[in-house]
Amino acid sequence: MGTVQIVTTVVAAIVTAVAVVLAGRAVWQFVSIIRLGKADPHRTGDPATRAKVMLSETLGHTRMLKWSVVGAAHWFVMVAFIVLSILVLEAYFEVVDAGGGIPVIGGWLLYGLVTELISILGMAGIGVLIGIRLANRPTRAGGRSRFTGSTMWQGYFVEAVVLAVLICGFLIRGFRVATDHFDFPVWATPVSHALGAVLPASESAISITALIKILISMTWLIVIALTLTMGVAWHRFAAFFNIYFKRDPGRPNSGLGALRPMMSDGKPLDFEEADPESDQFGVAQVEQFSWKGLLDFTTCTECGRCQSQCPAWNTGKPLSPKLLVLSLRDHAYAKAPYLLAGGGKDLTGEEKGTAEQLAKVDALALAEADRPLIGGADDGGVIDPDVLWSCTTCGACVEQCPVDIEHVDHIVDMRRYQVLIESSFPSEAGVMLRNLENKGNPWGAPPNTREDWTKGLDFAVPRVGEVDDFEYLFWVGCAGAFEDRAKKTTRAVATLLHEAGVDFAILGEGETCTGDPARRIGNEFVFQMLAQQNVETLNETFGDREPAKRKIVATCPHCFNTLGNEYGQLGGHFDVVHHTQLLAHLVAAGKLTPVTPVDGGLTYHDPCYLGRHNRVFSPPREVLGAALTAGAEAGGDAAQLREMPRNSERSFCCGAGGARMWMEERIGKRVNVDRVEEALSTGAQTIAVGCPFCYTMLGDGVTGKQSSGAAGENVEVVDVATVLLRSVKPAVASSASPSPSSSAASASAEE
Repeated sequence: MGTVQIVTTVVAAIVTAVAVVLAGRAVWQFVSIIRLGKADPHRTGDPATRAKVMLSETLGHTRMLKWSVVGAAHWFVMVAFIVLSILVLEAYFEVVDAGGGIPVIGGWLLYGLVTELISILGMAGIGVLIGIRLANRPTRAGGRSRFTGSTMWQGYFVEAVVLAVLICGFLIRGFRVATDHFDFPVWATPVSHALGAVLPASESAISITALIKILISMTWLIVIALTLTMGVAWHRFAAFFNIYFKRDPGRPNSGLGALRPMMSDGKPLDFEEADPESDQFGVAQVEQFSWKGLLDFTTCTECGRCQSQCPAWNTGKPLSPKLLVLSLRDHAYAKAPYLLAGGGKDLTGEEKGTAEQLAKVDALALAEADRPLIGGADDGGVIDPDVLWSCTTCGACVEQCPVDIEHVDHIVDMRRYQVLIESSFPSEAGVMLRNLENKGNPWGAPPNTREDWTKGLDFAVPRVGEVDDFEYLFWVGCAGAFEDRAKKTTRAVATLLHEAGVDFAILGEGETCTGDPARRIGNEFVFQMLAQQNVETLNETFGDREPAKRKIVATCPHCFNTLGNEYGQLGGHFDVVHHTQLLAHLVAAGKLTPVTPVDGGLTYHDPCYLGRHNRVFSPPREVLGAALTAGAEAGGDAAQLREMPRNSERSFCCGAGGARMWMEERIGKRVNVDRVEEALSTGAQTIAVGCPFCYTMLGDGVTGKQSSGAAGENVEVVDVATVLLRSVKPAVASSASPSPSSSAASASAEE
């Protein structure tokens, strides 16, 4: 061992020791802070499925690859990072001995080939990621960047470290080639041999470059160990755990669909026995999130994919899912010294820590502890109320997050405290909540008018109790019963089911709101009141039928989601389908035959709670495709659905979800207008929807565009069921009776 090797070995050992100690301390701090969160006992079941999903999403990059270019580049960088760990280990042998290497595998040809290939692809991948970051920098002209609000220097630092370590690896190999300390052939390691041909033969250069490689790597480790909120670096480790502990790994849309029930001490809150002074009602302090919530905040990569897809952010609202998570993360870690010292507020707002415990707590941590979780700038709030109430719960953030952060659950948990304890929410939503409590529907319509939509049909709509048996319970929903546009859909569906010979029945006045708007706004009490009433009614309706035969068809995706995914939390287990799913089945079975052309082109808007939340993408398109095919066969327009740029899992929200239907939209551009402009850009005259809220929002948007002359008078918004009814109407008329009344009845179903 020469002088150079002695010096490089000592320096490498000292720096590594410092880095390892700091990294160990950082991990301990992470564990301590995350353990401050509340219990969440439902995160460890089915370990085999959890492990499988975690490996598929990390090693397989199944979520990242939805964005093909950046996903592929990130996969190569991830693999290169793993390989870098091995090559950094090899550098410790090289600082001691220029000809040293990893024992056993270090001389394998496969090792040399794989590390060379991965290093080349890793450099290409990191180059792509740097290019994407530069092209989307927040300061660029035009548009909102997904990196707005991200700590850019951290991203550049991490990318520069990866690139520098890869370059050092090739330089070391080049010097080894030049000094004849390299055993791999040219065909397996072409870049290394090319560098070796131009680099000088110097054993000292090998050890010095290896030391530089170690210093760069350990500098990275020291920097991230001293910066616990550096998610762009720490997600490399935290993501494995965050994905493993996702809410429901067996569902492709874990974190969507059902909301988590309101929890207190790790158990669902029982409102019959709940006490605000001893039970947690939502989240008022950051430490009241579950430990998984704190892990979510820790894991955020600051990539901004959630931000780029958020309808609120894209229409000038203050909400960015990324910035919300980063605010909660920074607040949690700044407040942590106070909490770890024993500080904190009990449920009555009293300080739990003693003066002695808090005496040594840093003043900044004490100041952070005094900040309200929800509050405006004047109050020093962590999350502004306008941020909290801008969310439509569309789930685009959860859908796009590569590390499975559950943004919607966290937002609703904060809303729950604001609504139930503080009574602080947009005033106009109070009317909706009072209507739900007093009338059982958000419009405040008289309950005895729930069946008025049946008037004028030329067949009797069966009621539960009037018929002995039925296959499907038709859940009409509040919109379908009371809102004029939605009633057109209800009548169309009933007509189609009748003509297809489906045995169905309705509850009529026995229905009440499923409670979706109450739950999404945060009023869990009203939700449970309505839901328990409905569960009792439905269980009585279906009697002793097994769950698979407790069939419900719903036209509203919000009802569909609540009945199918959330009523199970209260003992109601049903087989729920959306009307487009049932209609697609009936068309495929030949019970409904589209024959009339769809003129003027057709596009389809995916409702958030049908598509993203419940993965129902194909059935509506199958129904529309059948109508379009019939049109082409009859000599109409080409049988092709004109998809909007943002469709399926990336569909853009209409703006009505999350109880936003009953709140004024005062900030930025209206979400429904943005979506209507996208629909109009397809040139289609018919905009098909599968949700009564979407029907209203897009219908209003089209009306506004027509009044300003930006849309033709022939553009219309209709439900998928109406499109199908128009297409099958000749067959319906001929199969019923040739009398005028039959045609009139079919027409009335569209009104």
